[in-house]
This record gives sequence, structure tokens and C-alpha cells, in this order.
Amino acid sequence: MKTYVPKEVESKWYVIDAEGKTLGRLAAKIATILRGKHKPEFTPNEAFGDYVIVVNAEKVKLTGKKLEDKIYTRYSGYQGGLKRIPAGEMLKKHPERVIERAVKGMLPKNRLGRRLFKRLKVYAGPDHPHAAQKPEKLELEVK
Repeated sequence: MKTYVPKEVESKWYVIDAEGKTLGRLAAKIATILRGKHKPEFTPNEAFGDYVIVVNAEKVKLTGKKLEDKIYTRYSGYQGGLKRIPAGEMLKKHPERVIERAVKGMLPKNRLGRRLFKRLKVYAGPDHPHAAQKPEKLELEVK
């Protein structure tokens, strides 16, 4: 039996409002949509997923003591170049990066994952510049 591989699949644009949503659950749903697992034509080695626009990233919710305890780490490559930023501070300064890093961790760690990640657009406020793509508002049942 041969495996069915679709020639081309239409990609849609979705807008997701992150206000009051839990970070991890929201990121898991976004990763599923980017990957295309919600479509019947899902193929694991192809980028047949949809584009996702996330608005109100600054109003995402973290449970427990994650605002103080969760640490984002990055390293410049130089001696003493280790930067450690708590999630609360990161949410104030760069709320987009909190969602981006959560979603990136749930995508494949290869060329396909990097390609899928480019389909994610995150904005701190309620506005976005993608009106020309006619995105559909997507309601997620995330607590």
C-alpha cells in the first residue's frame, strides 16, 4: 500500500487571543495548528500547517509560582555572558518572547521546525498588521 501525500494544501491564517489563557496549554494548541496535525492531510515531514497570529501576549497567565521561579537563560558566547531572566520580568519587557519560546520548544528540532516557527506571529497588544491575509478568529478551549 502506498502512502498518500497531498500535492498542495491551502494554508489559513488564524488569530488567537491569549488573554487569560494558560501559557503551556496555549502553546501546545498553537504548535498543533502550526504543525498541521488538526488537518486530515497531516504529513509529518511536510509544512502543511496554518499561520497563527497571537494577540494580547502580555495578558497570558502563568500558574503557581512560575512568575518568580521560572528562569529564561541565554548565553552570549563570551565569558560571563550568561543572562538569567525570571518569567515575570520577561513578561513585562518582552511578552512576545514568552509565547515564542514555549511554542518553539514544542516544534521539531530540525529544518522543518525552523520553517514552521516562521509561521507564528506574536504581538503584545490587541493589534496586528496582518489584516490583508483575512485571518479567522479561533476560539480555543484553554483554561
